[in-house]
Amino acid sequence: MNTRDRCLGILVAVLWGLNFLAIRVGLDQFPPFFFNALRFLVIAVPVLLFVRPPKVPIKWLLLYGVGFGVLQFAFLFSAMNAGMPTGLASLVLQSSAPFTVVLGALLLRERITRRQILGISVAIAGMALIGYDRAQAATLLPVLLTLLAGLSWAFGNLGNKLAASTWSGHSTPGQAMRLMLWMCVVPPVPMLALSAITEGPTTGWVALADAFSPEAWQALAGVGYIAVFGTLAGSGLWTILISRYQAGVVAPFSLLVPVVGIAGAWLFLSEEPSPLSLIGGAVVIAGCLGGMQKATRPEALPTRRATAST
Repeated sequence: MNTRDRCLGILVAVLWGLNFLAIRVGLDQFPPFFFNALRFLVIAVPVLLFVRPPKVPIKWLLLYGVGFGVLQFAFLFSAMNAGMPTGLASLVLQSSAPFTVVLGALLLRERITRRQILGISVAIAGMALIGYDRAQAATLLPVLLTLLAGLSWAFGNLGNKLAASTWSGHSTPGQAMRLMLWMCVVPPVPMLALSAITEGPTTGWVALADAFSPEAWQALAGVGYIAVFGTLAGSGLWTILISRYQAGVVAPFSLLVPVVGIAGAWLFLSEEPSPLSLIGGAVVIAGCLGGMQKATRPEALPTRRATAST
């Protein structure tokens, strides 16, 4: 991976880390399933009108959209709504990185290097340390829901990768961006249906109307941030990166998200991490950086063209 793409990976981590603050603000106003539907709906409508569909098999687009857009955020928003601390949620969700590496090896037959195994193992140890520390204050259910969100994200990563692998030759940023944008078309309908069944058919819409009041404008700002910076910018860049490299090479960048998430929750939400949590966070960073230092030449990617087109 070249320096430019490493910088893009770090930028995604910053955008997604701040995303958790916007999620917290939004959940203070909207029920979780409706909130997830809304953040994708504001993107899906213009996409349907102005963006041509990507030339990928519908099954891989659906896997991407259901894993990344529907299940990941349904579980994550439910966990945070049930009391998962914002900073801790940003950390536990990064279980998607080891999940992606393992699923990529099992289902896509991607090779895992010893360096990746060591880096991911160290990162998992750091997450376990923080989980142990926070288990004294957080109930088990929100943690389990967040882990399920991480697993769902990993399946979404595989759908993304499989869809991109059907392109002939090299993928382009335009192709990858269309794939990400059309992924956003998948979640709104199932999430609105789930919201109507579990949260009530009018609850979310009433909350949306109330959000236009001067007292609740922050919720709309949260939706805007998640849609523009978290989804369009963050997920767009992520899609480009994961279309260029093996899923296991890109996934460790997500382990940097908790650094921003925990710091942001500390500064703006007064969530003070314990010393043990900070030590665990440092271990996660060390594992992330170690796992990213993979001895793969940038020129090696074109040699996978024949494999990707099968």
